[in-house]
Parts: sequence; structure tokens; C-alpha cells
Amino acid sequence: MGDLYALDFDGVLCDSCGESSQSAVKAAKVRWPTLFNGVDSALEDWVLEQMYIVRPVVETGYENLLLVRLLLEMRIPSIRKSSVAEGLTVEGILDKWSELKPVIMAEWGEERDALIHLFGKVRDEWMDEDLKTWIGANRLYPGVPDALRFASSTIYIVTTKQSRFADALLRELAGVTIPPEKIFGLGSGPKVEVLKQIQKKPEHQGLKLHFVEDRLATLKNVIKEPELDGWNLYLGNWGYNTQKEREEAATIPRIQIVELSEFSKKLK
Repeated sequence: MGDLYALDFDGVLCDSCGESSQSAVKAAKVRWPTLFNGVDSALEDWVLEQMYIVRPVVETGYENLLLVRLLLEMRIPSIRKSSVAEGLTVEGILDKWSELKPVIMAEWGEERDALIHLFGKVRDEWMDEDLKTWIGANRLYPGVPDALRFASSTIYIVTTKQSRFADALLRELAGVTIPPEKIFGLGSGPKVEVLKQIQKKPEHQGLKLHFVEDRLATLKNVIKEPELDGWNLYLGNWGYNTQKEREEAATIPRIQIVELSEFSKKLK
């Protein structure tokens, strides 16, 4: 019996936090030019550092832009347009992001699709102008390139990243080309629906199904779907999740917490 692995990209295969944070700052400067008046390089560095800490809350890339602006509003009272920034901490963002996000989007008059479009456009421009530094701002986790290159299992990528970026990074950093029909990126629909599509394919009948993700919330959504009971679920403990989330995952019988070295071995 063969194995099929559906793999999340950011936080499972790739540490893209450096690139996504820098892209978010570039995009925030385009979207809200006056926001950065009086922001010196030390404050910008502080924002980039905090972005690593709050990264576990990000489900889709455009949220990085919202986080950049929110972090600046937390630090600079004079630019505040949201009711939530005063007294907010990074811990508060980690705990309450799902409640904060709709509030700030409404108060700033922003909408999802425009921010997604802008975030993608800024990344495309960076790639076109200087592919080397764009690639260099990302890294695949240790052992991942070889694990993908020598995988004996069927591999799918299931990500909220735009497919073209995942594809470029796999080619450049791992020397691996995954066929486009096996990369489900932003716009493919919710991950639970993608997993249903994958498991229904005639060529996958009889395969053992595995889904590796770094977001606990996504795994909990899979557990809610009886149709997906056949999937083995794994939380990658090297990805963008918090100690609190890993502790919660440990109490859920359906979820196996996996280490990076163990994950690389599984694929081979």
C-alpha cells in the first residue's frame, strides 16, 4: 500500500517569514504611504522582529499587511485609526487575532481581495527586479529538499500561498518541480475541500492518506468533517505554531505531533 502526503507549504516546507514580513512592509508603504512618516530604521526593524512572533496567526499572506499596520499603531499613538491598538500587546494579537482582524479591516476600510492583489503584486515586482534576494529571503527547512527529491510517496502541496510562489521556491531551493495539478494554492478553496478532491481521485484509492500542517485551526477543521476521517493528521512542531497550540494538539487523539527529522524520514 502506497502513501500520499498532502503538505502545507509555509511553516512545513518553507520558512518564508523573512520574505513575507519584508514584502508586507513594502506593500504597507504602497497602501498607506503616510503611515511610515517618521518611522526610522530601528522601528522598522522592531516591526520585522515582532512579525516573527505573531506569524502563527497568519492564515493567508495579506494578513501580514494588517499586522504591520497594527504593530505601528500600537507604537505610535498619533497614527491610530483603530479602536483596538491602544494597550494591545503581541500576546494579545496571538490570543485574539480572529476577533481583531474584522474590526481593524472595517475601521481602516480595507477589503481582503484588494490586499491579496497588492501583496501578490509587490512580491511579483520584487521577484522580477531581484529574484536572487527574493529567493534568499526564504529558506526550506533542513532536510526538506532531499526529502522532496527522494520521496517515494505521492506528494501534493496544499497551501494558502499563491501557487506560482510555491512553485518558484521549490524549483530554486529544492531543485524539485511538482506538476501544477499537484499544487493547490490560494484560490483553490478551503483546505478541507481540497483534501476531499484529492481523496476522490480514482488513482488514489487504496493509498494511505497523510496531511501535514503547522496550523492547529486547520487540522481542527479537518476533524470536523466525517468525510475526511481517513486522513492521518500531523502538526509540524517546527512551524508557525505556539507552545499553547502544541499543548492543545497533544490532547487531541487524532493529531500526531511530528518533529522535522521524523517528517523528512516519512516522505522518503
